[in-house]
Amino acid sequence: MKIGTIKEIMEGEYRVGLDESSVADLVSSGHEVYVQKGAGVNSGISDEDYLEAGARLVDTADEVWNIVELLVKVKEPLGPEYKYFRPSLTVFSFMHLSAHKDLTLELMKNKTTAIAYETIETDTKDLPCLKPMSAIAGKMAAIVGAEYLQKTKGGSGVLISGLPGVPRANAVIVGAGNVGVNALEMLVGLGANVTIIDVNLDKLAELEYVYKNKIETLYSNSKNLRKSISEADLVIGAVSLPGASTPQLIKREYYKNMKKGSVVVDVAIDQGGATEVSKPTSHQNPTYYVDGILHYCVPNIPGAVPLTATKSLNNATIKYVKMIANMGVKKAVYTNKELSRGLNILEGEIVYKAVAESLDLEYKELD
Repeated sequence: MKIGTIKEIMEGEYRVGLDESSVADLVSSGHEVYVQKGAGVNSGISDEDYLEAGARLVDTADEVWNIVELLVKVKEPLGPEYKYFRPSLTVFSFMHLSAHKDLTLELMKNKTTAIAYETIETDTKDLPCLKPMSAIAGKMAAIVGAEYLQKTKGGSGVLISGLPGVPRANAVIVGAGNVGVNALEMLVGLGANVTIIDVNLDKLAELEYVYKNKIETLYSNSKNLRKSISEADLVIGAVSLPGASTPQLIKREYYKNMKKGSVVVDVAIDQGGATEVSKPTSHQNPTYYVDGILHYCVPNIPGAVPLTATKSLNNATIKYVKMIANMGVKKAVYTNKELSRGLNILEGEIVYKAVAESLDLEYKELD
């Protein structure tokens, strides 16, 4: 199979879909791998590294898109890339289609196949390709939140850890999935007063067992959300439903009781956001205010640490890339349930129910 990867065009996105180790694995299995020159430089991978791994370097992204049968990316294709969609192409990347109707319609119109990292799911409900990026995003959310609490960054001027005789910052995490748990670990380490909110009582009990009296856990309902957010210096939106739009649990009406200069880091922005006022920002222009509350809504947080993130992502995805390359898309998804759950669009038809329902589009059950 002809497989390729390109330099990402999203602002502040420095990861790359295939590293040199993944390329070597694919080439050794008899596949042709095309890499745009300079695609991996921001992830610490030189063109020479790719050549040694057996890649075929080409000058432009156009060449890669037009040659390959399987395009392995990091982030969902953006508007300038829609022109490359065609029936014989499969795109394997983060997709977040429930938050991108224009992308979904273009994939459908051009009968292109789309497999999403974030919906590949095991029988035990684990999300193996999303998990490492969620871990990075959660840890980074805590670090970023602590940074933007600084007055010089636009926050209220609270030190996350406090000092003897001075209160610690109050941090609230909405969602106890991979993002939330990793944010929790960092915030406890930084010395914040942390409350984590979720509907999964078993998960909350597990976290209480691990952290003892260092944290507070609350069941997710409007009363608990409103009260905890009104006392928060930092709020991290970490709600996630695989493939579906994120429920906007944090209401704007809650803001009237929040401290001015408090910070909201909405990690769920990829799927639409956890607040009613969330909108995507960028690493270059990461923040905005609503009612005196600072919002950080960058959809590709792990892109800021590409040397770590690219390796971690490739470790998780290469297994599935090889399945697709060795068997073809249809046989691969028929053979492997995890990969079949990652299939969002097959030859222009939506085969992932949560995406179809979120966008009010026709769903076709995968046979």
